[in-house]
Amino acid sequence: MGFVFMDNESYEQLPVAQELLGDGAKFLKEGEKVNISFDGTDIVGLELPIVVELKIVETVPGVKGDTATGGTKPAVVETGASVNVPLFLNEGDKIRVDTRTGQYLERAKTE
Repeated sequence: MGFVFMDNESYEQLPVAQELLGDGAKFLKEGEKVNISFDGTDIVGLELPIVVELKIVETVPGVKGDTATGGTKPAVVETGASVNVPLFLNEGDKIRVDTRTGQYLERAKTE
């Protein structure tokens, strides 16, 4: 499976193999900005965002009092990736994830 990126100025579309993106690719969603470096027409580097905001689409419900224990549970985010999150989080919550490590950072601020 690959990804297709679009130049925001020329609207040119560029297919990129998943291998070039590494493990962080599983946290990319449509519209995410990525910096791509070229040598002529060859891709020589890709820079993913360090932190992305993702919605939890599947996890077991939180229970009252779960904030005190400090434990975690697995959750599936909108890109299909699995992330360990604190017990108090529920489906529909938005979280911030470090794409380098795949770790939960914090609950995203609601607007």
